[in-house]
Amino acid sequence: MKDIIRVIGLNKSFTLSTKQQKLAKSREKVIHAVTDLSFTVEQGEIFGLLGPNGAGKTTTLRMLATLIKPDSGEAVLAGANVVSQPEIVRTKIGFLTSELKLEEFFTPNYLYNFFASLHGINPKLRDQRKRDLFEKFGINNFAEVKIANLSTGMKQKVSLAISLVHDPGIIIFDEPTNGLDVITAKVVTDYLIALRAQGKTILVSTHIFSLVEKICDRVGIIIKGSMAACGKLDDIRGGKTLEDRFFKIYSETMGVVV
Repeated sequence: MKDIIRVIGLNKSFTLSTKQQKLAKSREKVIHAVTDLSFTVEQGEIFGLLGPNGAGKTTTLRMLATLIKPDSGEAVLAGANVVSQPEIVRTKIGFLTSELKLEEFFTPNYLYNFFASLHGINPKLRDQRKRDLFEKFGINNFAEVKIANLSTGMKQKVSLAISLVHDPGIIIFDEPTNGLDVITAKVVTDYLIALRAQGKTILVSTHIFSLVEKICDRVGIIIKGSMAACGKLDDIRGGKTLEDRFFKIYSETMGVVV
C-alpha cells in the first residue's frame, strides 16, 4: 500500500530554563525529545505510536501537525513537507490533542461554524457535516451551551467534531481517550474504526495497550524519543500480550528490569 505519512530521521531538542531544570530535577540544559525517528504510515490504516509519558510522542505529532519545526530530518504527509509546505499539510490533516483548549465563552455551534469558515467550507456543506457529526457525538442538545458549562467528555467530543470539520484524509490524535469516561472513550474509538473503513489514515499516540490492540493495524514503540520497535501489531506481540512485549522491549532498551 501507499505510504501517506513518511517520517525520516526527525530530531527535536528543547533548551531548558533554570526554572525548568529545577522542576525537572535535572542539570541538563538541553532535552532531546525526539532522536533520529523514522516510520511510515500506510494509506487507510490506523497506526499507533505507543510509549510512556515523556517518550516524545506528543512532540512528534506536533511536528507532523506543523505546530513546531523539527531541528532536522524530514516528514511528508500526502506529498507535502511539514517544513517547506506547512500550509498545504494543514489542509490535509485533522489534529486533536487533549491540550486543545476551546474558547469557553463560545458554543459548539459557533465554534464549528467559525472553523468551517477558516477552511472555506460553503454553508450548505458545513451544515450537512455538522448535523452528521453532532448527531454522531451527541452534541445536538448542547449545541448552544457555552463550552465553559460542558463536561470534560463533551468538550472532547466537540473538539473531535471541530478537528474533522474539513473532512481531512489524515487524522492525527494525541491521546484520543485520555481523561474520558468509558462511554465517551468507546464512542471515540468506534468512530476512529469507522473512519478507517471510509479510507481515512489515522495516527494516534497513546500509552494505553488496550486501545492499540483494539484499533491499530500497526504500532511503533517509542522510548526516549527513538523508535524501539515498529511493525504489524501481531508481529510486535509475537504471540504474547502487547503489554508483555512492551515491557520486554522497554527493559532491553533502557537496560533495566521492570
